Amino acid sequence: MKYTDKWWSYPAESESGKTIIVTGRDKIDDFRDSGKYVYRIDVTWNYNALPDGMPEEEDAKLMEEATDALIEAFKKDRVAVMTGIYTGDGRRDWVFYTKNLKIFSTVFNRALEELPTIPIVIEASEDTDWEEYTHMREETYVPDEE
Repeated sequence: MKYTDKWWSYPAESESGKTIIVTGRDKIDDFRDSGKYVYRIDVTWNYNALPDGMPEEEDAKLMEEATDALIEAFKKDRVAVMTGIYTGDGRRDWVFYTKNLKIFSTVFNRALEELPTIPIVIEASEDTDWEEYTHMREETYVPDEE
């Protein structure tokens, strides 16, 4: 599997009119095309938002630490790939695609064990066609200017 750290960011709008920063991972066709990463995992953190809907500084710092830890963990153990990050309107969502739910949870928990407890909700569903990723990419993709 070819693994890159190419991302794009796009300011979208929530249903309530607040800005949501959509950050999508580019160049992950090997994962999608393999047919093995059939489960989508949505990890949601509802936070106390500033008036613009963005997280307070302390939460934002912890979110970045968690994001970095998760990216590193799944770079080493390719059971899953983080495909998107949504931040705004009082919530942070991380989206992953995985081929094994049990191993995903082990790697996920290990990645975050050094951080303070984070108030998250995790949902898993089958998404063999990567519909969430495809929709996010179609709506927000910004090409890399190499």
